[in-house]
Amino acid sequence: MLVLSRRVGERLVIGDNIVITVIDVRSDGVRIGIDAPREVQVNRAEVLEAVEKANAAAAAAADDDAVEALRALRPGSERRPEA
Repeated sequence: MLVLSRRVGERLVIGDNIVITVIDVRSDGVRIGIDAPREVQVNRAEVLEAVEKANAAAAAAADDDAVEALRALRPGSERRPEA
């Protein structure tokens, strides 16, 4: 991990097209601005972890009937008559 010290208004450049700017420094945290292309996802780690936990819990709670009902919703999932 690279650790840097920055002051308000100073920037970090990642690659050719991501710029991180220190906006404000307070006793309880730092505000940063992130300028990145639309195709680059920028997420807070705690939000991603919460979503992953919720998805895992939902998957564990799904029974066979629920799984089949979801599969039936997929395009092209119409059941063909058995021969």
